[in-house]
Amino acid sequence: MKTLGYAARSATDSLAQIRFDRREPRPDDIVLDVLYCGVCHTDLHIARNHGGYTRYPVVPGHEVIGKVTQVGSGVTRFKVGDTVGVGCMVDSCQHCNPCQQGFEQHCVEGATFTYNGTDRYDQHTTLGGYSKQMVVSEKFILRIPDALDPAGAAPLLCAGITTWEPLKQWQAGPGKHVAVVGLGGLGHMALKLAKALGAQVTLFTRSPDKEEDARRLGADHVVLSTDESQMASVTGIFDLIVDTVPYEHDVNPYLPTLALNGTLVLVGYMGPLNEPVSAGALVFGRKAIAGSFIGGVAATQQMLDFCGEHGIVSDVEVIGIQQINEAYDRLLKSDVKYRFVIDLASLQDDSESV
Repeated sequence: MKTLGYAARSATDSLAQIRFDRREPRPDDIVLDVLYCGVCHTDLHIARNHGGYTRYPVVPGHEVIGKVTQVGSGVTRFKVGDTVGVGCMVDSCQHCNPCQQGFEQHCVEGATFTYNGTDRYDQHTTLGGYSKQMVVSEKFILRIPDALDPAGAAPLLCAGITTWEPLKQWQAGPGKHVAVVGLGGLGHMALKLAKALGAQVTLFTRSPDKEEDARRLGADHVVLSTDESQMASVTGIFDLIVDTVPYEHDVNPYLPTLALNGTLVLVGYMGPLNEPVSAGALVFGRKAIAGSFIGGVAATQQMLDFCGEHGIVSDVEVIGIQQINEAYDRLLKSDVKYRFVIDLASLQDDSESV
């Protein structure tokens, strides 16, 4: 089926409109009209081939809210007219140990990502949510609670689940002290979710001017990480630190602030930790540094339902698709509070064929 989208054709090209083919729906597929799509840092990295593995043309987008327009003969959980979501994955092997436990993102054979991945059946490159329509297996479709604003709900499909997963894994809740490092797309969701779960929440930041916003988003306390006295005042406090910083940085200053059995979890950065970490900083106090990567389908639905019950959405700036290149430039400057979301009603047909 033909559809419209926005794609990068090379690492140096601006994104521009194209017409391309979606697969014909399979019996277990859902066809949806895309209403909104969030803009993630990953979109920019892959569009510009920062990792060296982008296949062009690439249609980014994995924070998708849409309306069901067609269901396959084998679909049982959704119907035409439902508001649904598509996150970072559209398939996995479904039979390995991680998949059987609900951790499809850690599929042994490799999860099929929503864009720049490879379809397990036809070997075509997957194309994402900067588009008018998508075709996705029912197994990887999420139900969006009616209470949630659809534009604000879009980033929950990546930023929301990325921060929800460690909060649940390390049991954030009443009586627990949780700190968040960095106030951006991920950090602002971590504050909202940790507060709603009942934890005492602190923001670590290098910017004094972020305190007012941090408290609005759920922080009980704000600690300036460049201030030695403020850092010393929270020694041994935190059961969990969710580190959302998306670039190389030194984690050592945060380790003394962990409590006994405390864990610092990296969710924003996947590169090398070039600053050495002292084993003693971990051994004394049974502390740990861990990582966490998005979440499985069941966990994502749990997070969406929780957000529906508590009225939690992302703080967003809604843009037209024609503004996407400007949005990428602003994203590099952290010039957004706190997530761009594309209104796909802005996508009109003036494209060429791929």
